[in-house]
Amino acid sequence: MVQQSTTSVLSTATLSLTELAQLVQGQIKGDPKLLISGVGTIEQAHPGDLTFVERPQYFEHLATTQASAVLMPMADLEISPLPAIGVKNPRLALAKVLRHFYPQPTPKMSIHPSAVISPDASIAEQVSIGAHCVIAAGAKLETGVILGEGCSIGQDCQLGQGTRLHPRVVLYAKVTLGKNCLIHSGAVIGSDGFGFANHGGQWHKVPQVGGVRIGDWVEIGANTCIDRGAINDTVIEQGVILDNLIQIAHNVQLGAHTAIAACVGIAGSTKIGQHCLIGGGTMITGHINIADHVHFLGGSQVANSVSTPGAYASGIPAKPRSVWAKNVVRFHQLNELALRVKKLERQIDANVNFDLQQEPK
Repeated sequence: MVQQSTTSVLSTATLSLTELAQLVQGQIKGDPKLLISGVGTIEQAHPGDLTFVERPQYFEHLATTQASAVLMPMADLEISPLPAIGVKNPRLALAKVLRHFYPQPTPKMSIHPSAVISPDASIAEQVSIGAHCVIAAGAKLETGVILGEGCSIGQDCQLGQGTRLHPRVVLYAKVTLGKNCLIHSGAVIGSDGFGFANHGGQWHKVPQVGGVRIGDWVEIGANTCIDRGAINDTVIEQGVILDNLIQIAHNVQLGAHTAIAACVGIAGSTKIGQHCLIGGGTMITGHINIADHVHFLGGSQVANSVSTPGAYASGIPAKPRSVWAKNVVRFHQLNELALRVKKLERQIDANVNFDLQQEPK
């Protein structure tokens, strides 16, 4: 029997299925009074846990899991052998459940005495500044900003309301962060772009005088680097999410709500549209344009502009060594093979024309 969730007051330690269904706007199968006290994977969950499935290949494990209930797609709710909550978007619902059972600690809104803050910086009253932070002249921190230990905020940086930096984030001068951004440890934003001029065999540094502008609700992973613009700013629009260990070069523009996985490199002055998905290890050359809603599979090599939305891929997936070695040999023979094919085509055309000429009238 499937029951529509009803309104109730959420408890703080355990939740009934009814309360959970209210939290995620789902439907219940089973005992609505069943209590849930945590979340576990389908293989390692314990009694009292809620588990989670969204793909059919995992449904068979529902018969053996120790979980007390499952969060799953609404369309598959009736096949569950245990109490369940059906939702339209199981992953989004899981995020809401996890936030309830495992809330992130929020530091006390205070300034550690070891922090070094320029008298010319503007600091809102309700902020948290951890030990050994350094804040330069002209920096502005709005209400609710949280700086973990050892953060460095450069001259004329602006941090919007509710933005959080984990320990040891470095912002060079002229970096602007919007509201509710989350920056993970080791990220460096606003370092010099890779700009050099060669003269007489020697490299001469071209000063990088632009800044970095980042919109609201942007998340940036650990040890990701975003270069400042050469003259104009590097721009990351609202809702972008960046994984760890990403390199974004000077004057790159990332459109709103684009998601980029780890170890991606984007060369300078490339413009990437909105709602794009870029798989891990993708390398994107500079001075090209990528349309909205483009998806690059992991490990892609992007050398030209892409004007049409859709999924793109490049590269050769891993193969057994013996197969790979043969493929490499054939790859280096492609030009020779192409020339031989053209030669054969010319011979065939010549023979066909000769035969036609020999036909009696």
